[in-house]
Amino acid sequence: MLTAVDHVQLAAPTGSEDALRAYYTDVLGMTEIPKPPVLAARGGCWFQAGAVVLHLGIEQDFHPARKAHPGLRVTGIEAYADRLASHGAKVVWDDNLPGHRRFYSEDPVGNRLEFLEPLA
Repeated sequence: MLTAVDHVQLAAPTGSEDALRAYYTDVLGMTEIPKPPVLAARGGCWFQAGAVVLHLGIEQDFHPARKAHPGLRVTGIEAYADRLASHGAKVVWDDNLPGHRRFYSEDPVGNRLEFLEPLA
């Protein structure tokens, strides 16, 4: 029986770890968590904010996910969108999900990310 999502993994190109760290920590406000040494040798990096865990793994023939994406629930979505925009991240609002405010953005390697907040 499934009980929870442990993490979501996104792909990234070789050598992108510094850009990913800057984005996921400084822009999104996540904390980098250490990878086990055997996995750290493969490159990439892991991030966490509360129960949200994202793994960024290195893929040799990398192509950013354009349709597939994690949906990340936030509180204070307007302020969060402003935070991303103030760091130069693209914010594209989408009002097509009833009962929610949401927007899309991209990480520095082009992976699509969805941010949403249920309406009260």
